[in-house]
Amino acid sequence: MKRLFGSLRARLLLSHLAVVVIGVVILLLAGRQLGSVFVDDHLRSMAGMMRGMDMDAAAQLEEGVNSAFNRALLWAALISGGVATAAATYASYRVLRPLDQVRRVARRLATGSYHERVPIPEEEELAAVASDVNALAQALEETEQRRLQLISEVAHELRTPVATLKGYLEGLLDGVFEPDPETLAAGIRETARLERLAGDLSALSRAEEGREDLRAEPLDLGQLATEVARRLGPQFDDKGVALDVETGPPLPVVTDRDRTAQVLTNLVGNALAYTPAGGRVSIRPFLDAGMTNIEVSDTGKGLTVEQTSLVFDRFYRVDRSAGPGTGIGLTIARSLARLQGGDITVSSAGPGHGSNFVLSLPTHPPSRTTNS
Repeated sequence: MKRLFGSLRARLLLSHLAVVVIGVVILLLAGRQLGSVFVDDHLRSMAGMMRGMDMDAAAQLEEGVNSAFNRALLWAALISGGVATAAATYASYRVLRPLDQVRRVARRLATGSYHERVPIPEEEELAAVASDVNALAQALEETEQRRLQLISEVAHELRTPVATLKGYLEGLLDGVFEPDPETLAAGIRETARLERLAGDLSALSRAEEGREDLRAEPLDLGQLATEVARRLGPQFDDKGVALDVETGPPLPVVTDRDRTAQVLTNLVGNALAYTPAGGRVSIRPFLDAGMTNIEVSDTGKGLTVEQTSLVFDRFYRVDRSAGPGTGIGLTIARSLARLQGGDITVSSAGPGHGSNFVLSLPTHPPSRTTNS
């Protein structure tokens, strides 16, 4: 019984029938109370026309009227019950059919069929539910595609150093190479490349999953950018690229010093990697829309519109000859910025016109950070 009344279809049918029953009961009570009064008043008003009619005939007339009223009420109740049943059946069909489709798609999504979609019904509320399920399916499908792409990219990045190491080891084993310092140093470089890739993947996983232990502290973001620039200064001198750091009033923020320094180091180092000798990299702190910002601009190779939309993707590199790296530094940097309630944006006037990266951080840390 509980299972029967727990069905939405049964509840819709019972609600419609309840309305009919309540209406019939009210009509019956009203008819019983008012019908006899109406008949008596009507008979008295017709007394002059019915002088020859005795009391028995009047009683039979009243009984006939009441009997006709009861039969009419019975037929009305039966017809109303049938109409209510049909209406409830149709309403349950219109409501439950889209819900059944949602359930079917949800079950298939749970088994990994992320391409499934729910047909959009005409009813606005049900259409909203179907649209939300389709949006979830789309997000799951994109996540699965990114997962497969990540596996492919990691395999590709591992293939080269592993193949190189295998070649050196086989050469040493076969006597093709001598175990001299140069050969061993080459093997160490490939090992370091694998170690760097493993470290970057670990950092990316922690950042994207929000597992970084952030220790917020008050600091001057402009001063931190100056410290990062000073630390990277020798690399700019070696390459012959000018580095300008604009100073200004203090830009107080509450953020994780080490993680923010890591983000700035990545942005400044990326600008250096893609700026040729004789170029210039500029660091400019500023406030905008309640956010504290550091802009890192360069006069380097620049980006196309397509590249600006891909530059934060894992393993994407605009130019693989620009220097060593795994291509996930910017991905980690943006994940760390977003983990602290901020973001990193990029813009470029086009190839040959340099790029502009802007790190934005809120004045106050998000709730997930922990005070040191």
